Amino acid sequence: MKEFLERKQVRFSVQTYFIDALGAMAFGLFASLLIGTIFSTLGDKTQIAIFATIAAYAKSATGAALGVSIAYALKAPQLVLFSAATVGIAGNELGGPVGALVATIVATELGKIVSKETRVDILVTPGVTIISGVLIAQFVGPGVSQFMTFFGNMVKTATEMQPFFMGILVSALIGIALTLPISSAAICIMLSLDGIAGGAATAGCCAQMIGFAVLSFRENGWGGLLAQGLGTSMLQMGNIVKNPKIWIAPTLASMVTGPVSTLVFRLENIPAGSGMGTCGLVGPIGIYTAMPEGGLKMWLGILLVCFLLPAVLTMIFGSVLRRAGWIKEGDLKLDL
Repeated sequence: MKEFLERKQVRFSVQTYFIDALGAMAFGLFASLLIGTIFSTLGDKTQIAIFATIAAYAKSATGAALGVSIAYALKAPQLVLFSAATVGIAGNELGGPVGALVATIVATELGKIVSKETRVDILVTPGVTIISGVLIAQFVGPGVSQFMTFFGNMVKTATEMQPFFMGILVSALIGIALTLPISSAAICIMLSLDGIAGGAATAGCCAQMIGFAVLSFRENGWGGLLAQGLGTSMLQMGNIVKNPKIWIAPTLASMVTGPVSTLVFRLENIPAGSGMGTCGLVGPIGIYTAMPEGGLKMWLGILLVCFLLPAVLTMIFGSVLRRAGWIKEGDLKLDL
């Protein structure tokens, strides 16, 4: 059985299901819901009809994009990969993004097991994949969705009640998740993390991205600044494994910008933007979408919380760590 599963590339591990699948899920979200949200905002503000049309189609493809992206990460053969679109739609409809994740994982693995094992593969493989996926979505999806909604509401309520301490906690944890090889965007969407809790999450993500971009400028120059500041701080994961102390400065910065966001500017965000930070400027765009009447205070908050404070604070903390010998020349070098 072990040899059979290995031949089918069915590997039961945390790496496969909680890192690879969750990471790919973020790409599926970005290619549908997130880009749809950006176009929706453009349509609302410019009154250009085509933007609203694009947004509607992009958002409607969320379930299918989730299914295909997760199945792709699990190395699904073609028939399983294409069938996963249906599973993703059912999972997302019945259980949200987490429902899509669970249903697609189960369906993909079962589809891989039966793939090319019969003479009527064209019927058996998509049949097993779709039937198993839809059944899982029906039986597991609603419960998973309710739990994630409950947990997300608990976090949002706690942030409203304790904006200082929860601002620190949410900002630091979501920021760390953004740099880890998992998806902070998927986590925030699964938790429906919006409001000021979403703003705190954005602050943490921006602190990691802008922080690492500025902290490593001497090693990586403008290319590294743009790759991390507008791309992802996940690029530093290899260097963090070698020297975890380089993670201290941007994390400390996030612990400052989080409560600044929740207490001073009361920044809010939508779930689709909360876990993105400055990646493609989705985080700031999400704040603007959540606070269309925010005015000067909102714009000042975006400028300080998302860009200036992370840069300045990380440089200050980083300078102290360099003088202490905790960060050495070359520790933040990327192979760009």
